[in-house]
Amino acid sequence: MPKEKTSIGNLLEGQAANLNDLIGYQEGAVVSRTLIDKKAGTVNLFAFDEGQGLSEHTAPYDAMVFLVDGEADISIAGKVNRVKMGEVITMPANKPHALIAVSRFKMLLIMVRA
Repeated sequence: MPKEKTSIGNLLEGQAANLNDLIGYQEGAVVSRTLIDKKAGTVNLFAFDEGQGLSEHTAPYDAMVFLVDGEADISIAGKVNRVKMGEVITMPANKPHALIAVSRFKMLLIMVRA
């Protein structure tokens, strides 16, 4: 059986951490950091500079986004949702979705593969 990838989640196991402190912004860029990478799903932390985004795409798995900082427009199946710090939104499997940073923002993306 293949070994699971080591990630920061393994390094932080049993320790509290502030999500804002685990990733920083970079001008004109999108930064990502994997916190957990398991067969059943992944947890990734992203930092988007203002105006940066992800073009419309689909994923074969359900996902949940939690905004750690800032504000983003997240479209799901053509409906735009303004999501702000502290809010959460789910993205159903196989539905087209995209996002754009209204202001720079950080998000926790939890993807469930099982």
